Amino acid sequence: MSVYWSRNSKVNHSWGRETKWEPGRGGGGILIGTEPRVPLVNSHELQLRFLSPDDIDQVKVLCRTWFPIDYPDTWYQEITSNPRFYSLAATLQGRMIGLIVAETKELGNLAKEDRTILATCFRKGTKVGYILSLGVCEEFRKQGIASLLLENLITHLTSDAFMKVKALYLHVLTTNSQAITFYERRGFSVHSFLPYYYAINGKRKDGFMYVLYLNGGHPTWGALDYAKSCAIIFCSISPHRFLSFIWRKFQLVWGSTAPKLRRAIHTS
Repeated sequence: MSVYWSRNSKVNHSWGRETKWEPGRGGGGILIGTEPRVPLVNSHELQLRFLSPDDIDQVKVLCRTWFPIDYPDTWYQEITSNPRFYSLAATLQGRMIGLIVAETKELGNLAKEDRTILATCFRKGTKVGYILSLGVCEEFRKQGIASLLLENLITHLTSDAFMKVKALYLHVLTTNSQAITFYERRGFSVHSFLPYYYAINGKRKDGFMYVLYLNGGHPTWGALDYAKSCAIIFCSISPHRFLSFIWRKFQLVWGSTAPKLRRAIHTS
């Protein structure tokens, strides 16, 4: 949060440090720092709550400021009243400064270009999470608010009641490098390139799909993935257990073939 002050100000606050105006000669002065304050993300004044229909107007203003996409009014009505949406807001002293909106869907109901996020071994009824929106007011960015909102969503989707959710995904403009960096640092990986995916101001824009796998979900495996899996299993077995396993298998095979060998020798 930026610090706003004037010559009449005595004490001003940022969410990282308390600052004071010290008068100088000729009416001038300097702004000096004192003791660091509690980070905004840890402040007791920062609260999380779910959206309600009363938030529609405020959410419209924020989304139209943050995003280049013009959502219809029905979209705002849905995310603030329909319980199928996970719509969580961050508020500071009653002011909404950030929000995340997500929902869960069945794999078989996804758009064609999105159905490949999970391996073919997962059934069409498998659940996946989708992030529709995540935004924070500009003056409060880079202070952990977006991370806090995302972490709450992931915690929700990895709870016992949502173990059937195997992935969390989203779409992002290829030009939105700030958002891409944010998601990559939090474990998301690019899954596919979506040419001309967005329609913004009458122009087509390319997009990426990013995925975070949850609760044992995974993409379609290639030869390298199977090799890694076998290596992990092999390394998890102790040498003693491995040799014992081989010896038991040898005894089992020898016990079944030895009588046949004896009969073959006698008959010859």
